[in-house]
Amino acid sequence: MGGIIFLLIVAGIVVLCSIKQINEYERGILFSCGKYKKILDPGWHVILPVFQSFSKVDIRTKVIDVPEQEVITKDNVSVRINAVIYFSVFDAGKAILAVENFIYAVSQLAQTTMRNAVGAVSLDELLGAREKISNEICGIIDKATDPWGIKVENVELKDVSLPEEMKRVIAKVAEAEREKQAVITKAAGEVEASENLAKAANIMATTPGALHLRTLSTINDVSSDQSNTIIFAIPIEVLEAFKGRSIDLANVIEKKK
Repeated sequence: MGGIIFLLIVAGIVVLCSIKQINEYERGILFSCGKYKKILDPGWHVILPVFQSFSKVDIRTKVIDVPEQEVITKDNVSVRINAVIYFSVFDAGKAILAVENFIYAVSQLAQTTMRNAVGAVSLDELLGAREKISNEICGIIDKATDPWGIKVENVELKDVSLPEEMKRVIAKVAEAEREKQAVITKAAGEVEASENLAKAANIMATTPGALHLRTLSTINDVSSDQSNTIIFAIPIEVLEAFKGRSIDLANVIEKKK
């Protein structure tokens, strides 16, 4: 009797140990006598000890921080970049059977692809078209990981670190560009101002009395401050007229004498 109870207890323990739970975000890979049998869906499953085994695969989106890499761009500039890659498993069987460690494999593939992609562009393209380069890297990795049952969802280039001397060069270029833009803006303003002055001069020349009104307005503005000295420009013809009158007056005085 005691032996039967012992056997029942052992059988119960074996049965309990044979029950395996797979969560909703996981998939199970069942092996029977070492051979792949099928994919196990979420729920409870009985796995026969010794004869069967299984592995769990998390199918949720995973995030890998790609280590910083030193890369030489197409125009021979040394930069250091790092990235983040988002991927998930769409075929648990391939993720276990086709590659030994799919997380490590994806990380190594991302590093290699990132170096090749950045090495094929110039520094200006890298800084100005980061999103485009990220999409290209994502497409290459996604295609390469299809046989592993991996779906690469996104790749983001995080930081691009430049050498200090290159930072100074870029700062000088940016400063020169700002000075150039300032000169262009100033020249455009002077052209516009000269055009407006020319229009005003034409209007004053063709409108009777306009120049006199403008002169009186200017005199009024200047005379508002008592410390200002006003100098009138008299036409030379007026001075010649005064000179002629002075000569006539001198002749009259001489005749009276």
